[in-house]
Amino acid sequence: MPDTQASRTTVLGIYSNYKDMERGIDLLKGEGFANTDISVLLPENVGPEPPTEPKRNRAEGAAAGSFSGALVGGALGWLAGIGVIAIPGIGPLLAAGPLLAALAGVGVGGTVAGVAGALIGTGIPANEAAKYEHQLKKGAIMISVYADTQSAQRAQEVLISTGARDITLANRRSSQSAR
Repeated sequence: MPDTQASRTTVLGIYSNYKDMERGIDLLKGEGFANTDISVLLPENVGPEPPTEPKRNRAEGAAAGSFSGALVGGALGWLAGIGVIAIPGIGPLLAAGPLLAALAGVGVGGTVAGVAGALIGTGIPANEAAKYEHQLKKGAIMISVYADTQSAQRAQEVLISTGARDITLANRRSSQSAR
């Protein structure tokens, strides 16, 4: 029986806008990827409409719940698990998919070293994980796909064709970067 841990790959990419990310999710769904294998992280002020000014205080942060409700339709609504989580040093993020559970400890007690720590736990090399965390701080949208070795190439092709950049393929034993 094959070692399933070694055969699982994380394909990660960065989108600069919501529309392209949504197209990416739709294509991944059409390619047969499960909603439980796709994760998305995006700043709470990014969505189908132009970004709004960032929240300035805790009272305004309470409005984040309405943010997640507004975006639950469409591609994000199809993903497993969706919520808003505050990450120290980054702020509120909408998280969907398997990374939501990994990030829950970050927002509550800082038990993981931010988003980078959660990504390292999925097999992303530390230098790549730090790059993705930095991109999120700048307002980018991150998508990750957990795939077997064979379908990881398809996931990478979908991300490239829908405008993702800084694409990384990684597993716990080795990693490679693309574009």
